[in-house]
Amino acid sequence: MAATLPFEATAVPARQAPKHAVRAIRTLTQRRLVLSLRSPRSVVVPLVAPVLFAVLIAPALAGTIAPGPGRTAYMTFVALATAGLLIPLNCLFAGLGVIVDRQHGAMRELLVAPIHRSSIVLGNLVAAVVLTTVQVVVLIALSAARGADYVIGLRTIWFFPAAIVFAVLMYGLAEILTVRVPAEVDYVGAVPALAIVPFFFAGSLFPISALPAWLAAIAKVLPVTHAIALFRYALTRHSGATALANIWGLHSVAGMAVLSMGVLVLYAVASVSAAIRLFNKAGTS
Repeated sequence: MAATLPFEATAVPARQAPKHAVRAIRTLTQRRLVLSLRSPRSVVVPLVAPVLFAVLIAPALAGTIAPGPGRTAYMTFVALATAGLLIPLNCLFAGLGVIVDRQHGAMRELLVAPIHRSSIVLGNLVAAVVLTTVQVVVLIALSAARGADYVIGLRTIWFFPAAIVFAVLMYGLAEILTVRVPAEVDYVGAVPALAIVPFFFAGSLFPISALPAWLAAIAKVLPVTHAIALFRYALTRHSGATALANIWGLHSVAGMAVLSMGVLVLYAVASVSAAIRLFNKAGTS
């Protein structure tokens, strides 16, 4: 779907003014949000599986695996991990909008607009993060209403930074994937490998200490493992500290949380930098 941007058709400056860059990103973010909200499917579909997991499957697993006093704790353990499924699914599905824009939308016009091409990536990224944040809030609220026991305290402030950085990381991967796999059918086929498969090895249903040593070592490298550990550290009493200890094996829980956040930040910076570089290269070819 094409959209007209309020920019004058002037040559792109060699060094874009910060105010102009911010205005461009804001306009492109609004454009992407409008296009996404016009298609409810792009908002609802990524939310369906995590909500079903948190509201239906997590209580069923808790009642089967940990009946009695441990039921609520295990349900919270599983329900909170579904944020580690929702964020990758939503951010990766957001990449489909980029492919549609390139094939049928206004991408050609955007590429010749008087803005830096990185603004296009960053505008789409901000829109994806905004939509993902809303969906994560809905997920947490529904799972809490279903019986998950979240602890609100000083550590809660870790949750949203971790979720936002993880979303930035996953959208960076989505932009990279749109360049490497430009066909919609192939793109959709690649989403499960990046969003769903790692989820099951990241301590979502059971601690990574239950995995074979070689698989646990791989799990410690996956960003979703660190994200889920931070989510639990922020909103549960004990499972977050255990998850972080399974990754780092240190005594300071806060120190391990800082290390895991650092891992997510490094991954996010690398993925967004690579996405911008590949987008610029693809735009000139």
